[in-house]
Amino acid sequence: MTIFISIVGLGFLIFIHELGHFSASLALGMRPRKFYVGFPPAIVKRTRKGIEYGIGMVPLGGFVKIPGMHRPAPADVDQALGRAVAEVPELERPAGQLRQALASGDHDSARSALAAFSAAAAGMQLSEAVAREVDKGVTDLGDALGPDAYWRAATWRRVLAIFAGPAANILFAIVIFAILYMTTGGKPTTTVDAVRAGTAAEKIGIVAGDRIVSINGIPMSGGTIAETIGSSAGQPLTLVVVRNGTRVTLGPRPADKVGDAYRLGFLLAGAGLSPLAASRESLTTTGEVSQAIFTSLGNLVSGEGREDISSPVGIVQGSSDAAKQGTDSFLWVLGLISLSIALLNLLPFLPLDGGHIVFAIIEGISGRTVARAVYERVSIVGIGLVLLLFVIGLTNDIGRLS
Repeated sequence: MTIFISIVGLGFLIFIHELGHFSASLALGMRPRKFYVGFPPAIVKRTRKGIEYGIGMVPLGGFVKIPGMHRPAPADVDQALGRAVAEVPELERPAGQLRQALASGDHDSARSALAAFSAAAAGMQLSEAVAREVDKGVTDLGDALGPDAYWRAATWRRVLAIFAGPAANILFAIVIFAILYMTTGGKPTTTVDAVRAGTAAEKIGIVAGDRIVSINGIPMSGGTIAETIGSSAGQPLTLVVVRNGTRVTLGPRPADKVGDAYRLGFLLAGAGLSPLAASRESLTTTGEVSQAIFTSLGNLVSGEGREDISSPVGIVQGSSDAAKQGTDSFLWVLGLISLSIALLNLLPFLPLDGGHIVFAIIEGISGRTVARAVYERVSIVGIGLVLLLFVIGLTNDIGRLS
């Protein structure tokens, strides 16, 4: 069940990302053509004010179609309408006129040529599959030639529309962290909230609800418990707790060594912070985690930090483990994953959002549209890097699961 919850959580974060793109592009005048919950093909769909809303058959994430992501080129005619021309050679003339208009940059003539091609194709006997391709091709080319096409928009509008996806994930993380700090993620108390299975805490007899009074005779507060256990250096610990109004002595038993620190294996309940304090802590956490993620990615260049990378398999497994520990743990991990999705997408490589932002800025500074071929070649490099990260993460996950 926790695996299913984790998959739904990951899909929700992708949906949040796409919702950011959709909302921003709509507000900035680049009217999206489609917005789906889940991925197409559609189970149900409805068109309202020119936007097709639907529920996709693949129940993960979301999908948004922004018109005219690239300036239309003559090669697009062959790609979108080539099969129709091959099936009915009479369509070559309007197709050629469309190619010529696109090559010259005369988009008014291109729109007229596209309309002429559509009218000519409507009067031909095309196979059902090719007819569907023509409808889609004419629609896509028409969108690319329209006044609300993405490539026509001002640079700042394009940058905002693309940045809105990662920004939505960052905002989600900040809000989730703030809520957790206001509820249970603030200052630690002396009350045990949960005990991890198989740890020294379970073996010594600590249970959820115990209130820790002292460790090795030293009175404890919420802020000193972890420090005292962490600095125990493997020495036996004796805890005095209050359980159902009665003092109980547990131990002695040494803490487990986890990495470079010592841990008994329990979580303390937290006291909620004020909204202002929680917001400050949330922003601080977001900044620290972001720095750690960028540092980890940067270390890959020098061959370090490889073990820090995870694939979706590891992400689902990690969030599933967190879900087993409770809602709070799952939400913390969900916030961290949301932040990771945002920062990964901001890397300056196509087809990631960061790559689109970089190219939008380059085009804005130069005043010229980058050729489609350049986009495609750079995208191949970006896809290769993303696949490399995926393979590294998957290898790590297989090793951890083994």
